[in-house]
Amino acid sequence: MNTAQPAKDILEKARRIRLVVFDVDGVLSNGQLFYDEMGRELKAFHARDGLGMKRLQHYGLALAVITGRDNPVVSHRMQSLGIDHLFQGCHDKLAVLLRLQDQLGVSMEETCFIGDDLLDLPLLQRVGLAVVVKDAHPWVQPYAHWVTPSAGGHGAGRDLCDLLLEAQGHKAAELAFWSQS
Repeated sequence: MNTAQPAKDILEKARRIRLVVFDVDGVLSNGQLFYDEMGRELKAFHARDGLGMKRLQHYGLALAVITGRDNPVVSHRMQSLGIDHLFQGCHDKLAVLLRLQDQLGVSMEETCFIGDDLLDLPLLQRVGLAVVVKDAHPWVQPYAHWVTPSAGGHGAGRDLCDLLLEAQGHKAAELAFWSQS
C-alpha cells in the first residue's frame, strides 16, 4: 500500500482540474490484447477504476476517454459508467482533446490526462496535470507530473481519481458517505 502523500505542487495542479481524460489500453486495461476464436477482442477492466470515475462525475468533473484503438467492449464499459465523451480509433489525440476542450469551455490547465505510451505524449506535454501509470513506457515517464502507484489495469485509474478527490476536498465526504452505507 502506498501511503506517500503527493507533493504540494501535484495537489495544487489537481485542485484546478475540471476535465479528466483517460487512455484505455495500458491504463484502464493492462494493455494485453485477448482474442476469442471469432477474432473478437476482449478486455478486462478494474472495478475500482469504475467506482472512482463515477465518484468524480458525482462531484461534477467531466470525464472523457480518448484511445487509439476501436473496440465495442470499450463502448459498452464506458456506457455503463456514463462516460459521454468517448473517442476511439484516434491517432491524433491532441486534435480530439482540443475540440473537446473547446466544446466544454475547459483550458489545458484545467485538464488532466492519464496515459502510458508514445501515442499519449502530445497530451502529456500540454495538459495541466499529466499522469502516467506505474508501468508506463520509460520514454514517456519523464513527461508526467505524477506516476500512479498502481500499474495499468490494476487500479491506476482509481489512484488518479482518489488523488483528484482528495485534492479537491472530497475525501472526508467520501469516507463519511461510504461509512454510512
